[in-house]
Amino acid sequence: MIADIKKNSEQKMQKSLDALKADLGKVRTGRAHTGLLDHVMVDYYGNPTLITQVANVTLVDARTIGVQPWEKNMISKVEKAIRDADLGLNPSTNGDLIRVPMPMLTEERRRDLIKVIKSEGEDAKIAVRNIRRDANNHLKDALKKKEIAEDDERRTQDEIQKLTDRFVIEIDKALAAKETDLMAV
Repeated sequence: MIADIKKNSEQKMQKSLDALKADLGKVRTGRAHTGLLDHVMVDYYGNPTLITQVANVTLVDARTIGVQPWEKNMISKVEKAIRDADLGLNPSTNGDLIRVPMPMLTEERRRDLIKVIKSEGEDAKIAVRNIRRDANNHLKDALKKKEIAEDDERRTQDEIQKLTDRFVIEIDKALAAKETDLMAV
């Protein structure tokens, strides 16, 4: 039972960290990366469809993403979807390739993005702490039901606290790396 609580808590904390890293990957730096367009939805014959399912998304160079729709008649729809995605991108069509240049970030925009990532980091820390609280509540319930001994409960709470501390440090490292990435000109 104790092993299940610890394992479950660690898995949930890892999911919170992975979700934060995925969110941080969506925050745009000055460099191009294809993950930026992963969540753009294109109107594909009346159905909202991910851009990666209707086009080939590649890097043309360090500051340009290339999007090549598999069907010629989708070029204008894909271009409109990228423009309407509220990512601050301005795609241009060049034959059957849509070029999406990454605009330079202003100092003010960099500071705004740092505020956004710090907020996301705090949300991830809160999620990890909530997982700790839930695990401790399970331990207390098990102790009340006399399923575990008091010493085991205390020891497991300490282990869960160490796990929480480890994931909070990981979250801080991910935030620091992204902040450094954002401030690099």
